[in-house]
Amino acid sequence: MLTATAEVPAAVDAPASTEPAWAWRIQQLQNERAQAFRRLDQAHRQYLLSGQHHDFPSYRSVVHEVTQAFAAASREVLAVEAELAGPRAQPVLARHVRSLQDLEQTRLATVALLQVMGTPGVSEQEDPEKLHQLKIKVIKTMEAISEVLQELRFDAESAE
Repeated sequence: MLTATAEVPAAVDAPASTEPAWAWRIQQLQNERAQAFRRLDQAHRQYLLSGQHHDFPSYRSVVHEVTQAFAAASREVLAVEAELAGPRAQPVLARHVRSLQDLEQTRLATVALLQVMGTPGVSEQEDPEKLHQLKIKVIKTMEAISEVLQELRFDAESAE
C-alpha cells in the first residue's frame, strides 16, 4: 500500500543560527507528519495481515492517535502562517505555508481513501484504475510538497 511516507531530512534539536525559528518548526512538523504517515501505514498493514481483522481495534486506535497528531500539526502550521501574514509581514512565505498545509490535507485524505479502498470487501468492488489514479495523486502531491518546501526555504533565505 502506498501511503506517502517520503522522508524529510532529519531535524536537529535547535534551529541553525541563520535559520528562523518558524522555518525550523515547519521542518520539525513535516518530520512529525512523515512519522505519523509511517505509523498509519504500519497499522494498516498489520490490520490487513491479521486475517479475520481481529486487529481492527488496534488499527482504529492508531488512526485516532495519528488523526490527533495531524490536527495538532495543522494548528501549529496555521499559527505560523498567521504570524507570517500578520506581525512578520511576509505574505509570500505565508502563502507557501498555506499551500503546504493544503497539500498535506490532500495527501492525508487521499491516503485514507486508499486505505479504505484497499480493505478486503471494499477492494473487490473498486476499479483498479481508480486505485492507480489515487496512488499517482499521492505521488504528485508529495512532489508538490517537496517543491513548496524548496520554495519556502529559498524565499525565507531571501527575506532574512
